[in-house]
Amino acid sequence: MDFTFTEEQQAAAEAAKAVFSGVSPDSVPSPALTAGAVADDFDRPLWRKLAAADLLSLLTAPEHGGAGLDPIALCLVLREAAKVLARVPLLETSAAALTLQKYAGTELKAEVLPQIGRGELVVTAASNGRTGHDPAELSVSARQEEGGWVLDGVQTAVPWAPTANHVLVPARTDDGPSVLALVPRPHDGVTLLDQVFTSGERCAELHLDSVRLPARHVVTHPAAWEWLRDLLATGTCALALGLGQAVLTMTSQYTGKREQFGHPIATFQAVAMQAADRYIDLRAMEATLWQAAWRLGTAPDTDVPGNTDRGGEGGLLPRAADVAVAKIWASEGVRRVVQTAQHLHGGFGADTDYALHRYHAWAKQLELSLGPAAAHEEALGDLLAASHALD
Repeated sequence: MDFTFTEEQQAAAEAAKAVFSGVSPDSVPSPALTAGAVADDFDRPLWRKLAAADLLSLLTAPEHGGAGLDPIALCLVLREAAKVLARVPLLETSAAALTLQKYAGTELKAEVLPQIGRGELVVTAASNGRTGHDPAELSVSARQEEGGWVLDGVQTAVPWAPTANHVLVPARTDDGPSVLALVPRPHDGVTLLDQVFTSGERCAELHLDSVRLPARHVVTHPAAWEWLRDLLATGTCALALGLGQAVLTMTSQYTGKREQFGHPIATFQAVAMQAADRYIDLRAMEATLWQAAWRLGTAPDTDVPGNTDRGGEGGLLPRAADVAVAKIWASEGVRRVVQTAQHLHGGFGADTDYALHRYHAWAKQLELSLGPAAAHEEALGDLLAASHALD
């Protein structure tokens, strides 16, 4: 087995490192000192740099101006973004672009994918449902009417929605599978209510009141929403991994300089053992992330929850099982990493002039985003039970 990344994937990671090298995690007000959002918009200059480096067109096909790479390449870039807490909708826009490329009609792909790659169009995704606990596709209804579609419902905590150009919204139909609707913002019947994430970034509650869309803006492929949700969850794992790696590096540097009783505290057995445990967490997060990302790039379209295909070429369980395992490790692992970092930093870790508290706030958001560990443990249990029933 060959676990090395391809030359193209490594090149994407190196390009990301170069773009993110000048980003400071302290470039906006602290969420601990700000009552509302830390900023009105995401980092537009950084977004333009990502576009100039062809990192926004990384996954789109060459005919749409992209490099045609896979989810592994995206996760490598996301890992670098999280190390510096890059304030850009890179995950959401990239996941939406790849989903549209796989499942949207020719006209819609030609309309939006080149603009996304050039950084001219920002697309986010609504994946939290009405409450953050119920399935997102059940929170909005979609019906066909007069050659188009009409949407009604509510989605909460939609990331980057106040400044995005479009929102990709899952919706249920009365007599068929879920669909994905590309909703422009602003648009008749679309209302946004301001919300703020734990990280201090703006999000919004999205209200859809008889929103009418042309047929080409609605993706009806039965696998589209499951694919998008799995890609968003896997990308969140990549962000958690990058954040955790940055935090462990900060902790290593601090404990190597901080002295007690004439010795660096990193030489104390209790400190070294805690740091070693968190390193093991990160290795587990990394292994399960790449497994999930690989399955996203290799599993067939029929590999979605609810069917009887037990993974096709990818394994005995559906792709969603690998995604669930990765998200369990990411949620639990990133929480343990930042908690240990705060403990080993002592009072210095709570200093708002030091970046660690920002990483802690972002880690809490990533832990809960797309469902906490408990939700994915339940989903994994259901998949295992279904697999056992087929034996």
